[in-house]
Amino acid sequence: MSVQVANAPCSYGAFEFTVGIDPNVPDGLAVLDHVAQAGYAGIDLGPVGYLGDGAELGDRLAARGLTLAGGYVPLPFSDPAELASQIGYLDSMLDILDAAPPGLQPRPTLADAGSAARLAAPGAAATQPELGLDATGWKHFAEGLSRAIGICRERGYEPTFHHHLGTYIEAVWEIERVLELTDVGLCLDTGHLLAGGGEPVQGLRDWSSRINHIHLKDARRDLLASIVADRAPMEEIWRRRAFCALGQGDVGMDEVLKAISEIGYSGWLVVEQDIFPDPAESPDVVARQQAANREWLRSRGI
Repeated sequence: MSVQVANAPCSYGAFEFTVGIDPNVPDGLAVLDHVAQAGYAGIDLGPVGYLGDGAELGDRLAARGLTLAGGYVPLPFSDPAELASQIGYLDSMLDILDAAPPGLQPRPTLADAGSAARLAAPGAAATQPELGLDATGWKHFAEGLSRAIGICRERGYEPTFHHHLGTYIEAVWEIERVLELTDVGLCLDTGHLLAGGGEPVQGLRDWSSRINHIHLKDARRDLLASIVADRAPMEEIWRRRAFCALGQGDVGMDEVLKAISEIGYSGWLVVEQDIFPDPAESPDVVARQQAANREWLRSRGI
């Protein structure tokens, strides 16, 4: 496979809603060191400023032999007024991606911003289509996403779209609607797809011509099912650690890797094991887990 393997700050507990809030989140420089020492080629940006900004970020990455795999950009595509007020964040993100050292180009990773209702019921849309957008919502969504795609391309980046639990694009039918309405590439996230009611291997095969980025997660069906059954909010996915070490969940990771090879995918594989920080757990434990994920992929020839 012609791929480069990256990791992401969320594997270490660093999210927009934990950095600067939860004292157990490790320092960004420490995460860069851990990712480089584990042998990853790149890292996702994570919260803006967490790893550094501008030239400082570029220098920090280059000193560790890392480059950026992408930057996550959630936007309210189906709400024109809100999108107009937030679209500037995309240019700010692209400015940061411009600072990346040379290498495989990072992907602006576009995603829906979701809503309170969807965040409160992750995974439910697979069996409750009434939770989805109506005709007007889909029209605004397609127009808003197309606007963001155009901005990325004008800046020299080919974006990808990330389906994500707790947003308006999580179930298979919602992903397929996005692919019908726009020409954006797809960031297939194996864990989010499983949690959203899909099958990762089938998704890789069905959408192979549109996949230009992959987030590699393993996940436990029992924990995901309990979260959906409890109608628990999105944060419980991370708190209960439904996303687990590669090869220890129910995604069927060996079959996923085989399918990735069979479709001829070339690009970033971003390993993610999203967790909330645990004050009883040393950051070194988390670092060793991500080193083990990299070693697990090496044992499969990646």
